[in-house]
Amino acid sequence: MTIADVLNANPRLQRRLFFLARRFVAGETLADAVDAVRELNGHGLSASLDFLGEDVSSTEEAATNTAVYCDMIERIVAERLDSNVSVKLSAIGQMIDEELAVRNLQRIVDSARACDMFIRLDMEGSATVDSTYRIMDRARATYPHIGAVIQAYLHRAGPDARRLLENGVRMRLVKGAYKEPPAVALQHMSDIRRNFMTIAEKLLASPVYCGMATHDEFLIDAIRAFVERNGIGADRFEFQMLYGIRREAQRALVREGYRMRVYVPFGTHWAGYFYRRLAERRENVMFVLRNLWRR
Repeated sequence: MTIADVLNANPRLQRRLFFLARRFVAGETLADAVDAVRELNGHGLSASLDFLGEDVSSTEEAATNTAVYCDMIERIVAERLDSNVSVKLSAIGQMIDEELAVRNLQRIVDSARACDMFIRLDMEGSATVDSTYRIMDRARATYPHIGAVIQAYLHRAGPDARRLLENGVRMRLVKGAYKEPPAVALQHMSDIRRNFMTIAEKLLASPVYCGMATHDEFLIDAIRAFVERNGIGADRFEFQMLYGIRREAQRALVREGYRMRVYVPFGTHWAGYFYRRLAERRENVMFVLRNLWRR
């Protein structure tokens, strides 16, 4: 039994510990998330809204989560928020049946199509990468405003990024947070940073609009130096960070003229999101603890 299972089985304990996660989760309801996005927009930051409900095990749960994503899109439009949505395919049935996830994603696409909203497909563990790309390719056949995530620590990240660029797919480039074996992923931070920048430079030099998702000051400085050295305009890409982490740095980049998008998770399944991040890699624990007191 995981920590998340213990907490989900004990609502009283979960409430007591929510204060730890509250810094990094906008709240438990869509209304909470809307308030958080509105505040971010007020500071010139865009958002990507994410509903916490990954790894569902029943078609009913998948249908419920799909309906929430559709409600998110409608609410973003109604409130005139500067936000898109990030979809976890495991939340809409990917691990149950790929065809189920395709059908549910199509419902979300139908909602997004009416307002021409961009949809980001989150990337989870390495075992889901090929499935995620298959589902994305099928959805993009009728709705091109769908993007993917590249995890720089995966050995396959470079070739995947090249293929996606050739097809004009917008990408969010991240280091990668899941615990993966050496056969699948780079293990040392220096190697991960090096691969991140190798891929970032290719994305930034391309005509495809992409997101540089990192809190790492080394990488942020390297990206800024690269775009300035190569005359790449600030409107050609965006920085991305997580909700509640380095908030002052987010606003500082906006003041410098860069675009910033904040990934905003919400939902009652915050325990799974928060504690899974901590359990996956030791570095995540230190990262969260440092940012509890950092603006």
